[in-house]
Amino acid sequence: MSSAIAFIGGGNMAASLIGGLIAAGRPATELRVCEIDADRRAWLAQTFGVDTFEAAADAIAGARGVVLAVKPQQMRSALGGLTIAPGTIVVSIAAGIRLDTLQRWLGEGLHYVRCMPNTPALMRSGITGLYAAPTTPKDARQLAEDILGAVGDCVWLEDETQIDAVTALSGSGPAYYFLLTEVLREAAAALGLPADTAKRLARQTFIGAARMAETGTDVALLRAQVTSKGGTTEAAVQHLETAGLRRLFAEALAAAARRSAELGELFARED
Repeated sequence: MSSAIAFIGGGNMAASLIGGLIAAGRPATELRVCEIDADRRAWLAQTFGVDTFEAAADAIAGARGVVLAVKPQQMRSALGGLTIAPGTIVVSIAAGIRLDTLQRWLGEGLHYVRCMPNTPALMRSGITGLYAAPTTPKDARQLAEDILGAVGDCVWLEDETQIDAVTALSGSGPAYYFLLTEVLREAAAALGLPADTAKRLARQTFIGAARMAETGTDVALLRAQVTSKGGTTEAAVQHLETAGLRRLFAEALAAAARRSAELGELFARED
């Protein structure tokens, strides 16, 4: 078996992973992509210098690893009739599809790793939760970490059900921060700032705060440092706490986690 990695699906996340792997030093000749859209195949080949295929069977032939990068709703049809050689490492980045479902679709004798990346991976600033069965060999875990680590940080999980919580936090999380930035700029405009000024201030505050969090200082301490007693920030934070901000986010994440588990059940029932 070669050291090639084959991608089934050539969308944005797959392209991000391919670009990250090449930037990390993996030769483009070791990467292959199955993509049904001819224009997309041409773009991938031109942009990254990888071999592209219309048929999944051609892309995965002899590959050491196969990355399942199609949309969850399209996964069953994409894998229909596909035979993957025993011992191949199968890395899934499809939300909601459990390992037992993949094993039912593709069979035993493969090494499965389930991953939940997030959209900042498109900027190589993502974080991914990964899970593999305890019997999964070390080299399979390492390949999965190499692939997802090319676009950000990786966190290994102890139980597959924790993927639902990862989905609720980091998978859906960018939308929460974007929504907060959107709300802040609207509130600032309501206070009399020009819309463009409010947009610029809200966006850069978001970016600057994220960079402060990158220092490793606990965010609770960072919040305390900017919250002077009797000051403007304290007035705002107290209002948010009184209004139940923590409860709202706890309920929001719980709703997302429930939906992730529900999707897993739906895909598990597919023939």
